[in-house]
Amino acid sequence: MIHVVKARYIDHYKIYLVFNNQKEGIIDLESIIKKDHRPLFSELSDIEKFKKFKVEADTIVWDNGLDLAPEFLYQKLQSESLNSK
Repeated sequence: MIHVVKARYIDHYKIYLVFNNQKEGIIDLESIIKKDHRPLFSELSDIEKFKKFKVEADTIVWDNGLDLAPEFLYQKLQSESLNSK
């Protein structure tokens, strides 16, 4: 089972993640935050609120209660790695 072990804010909507299988990299969550109009996501369009996340329950969690499945984050990292080549 995949999970996040470390996370660090980089800039804008980018977060550096390390997973329990040692895979690591930077993901850009801007499109997810800006395109989803549900209140939990809309709140995080404020970059100061977006920056306030922590690693909890094997993933990243924001103060407003939003969390993203670690499997989703891992898949996004793999997808972004492939697209950058």
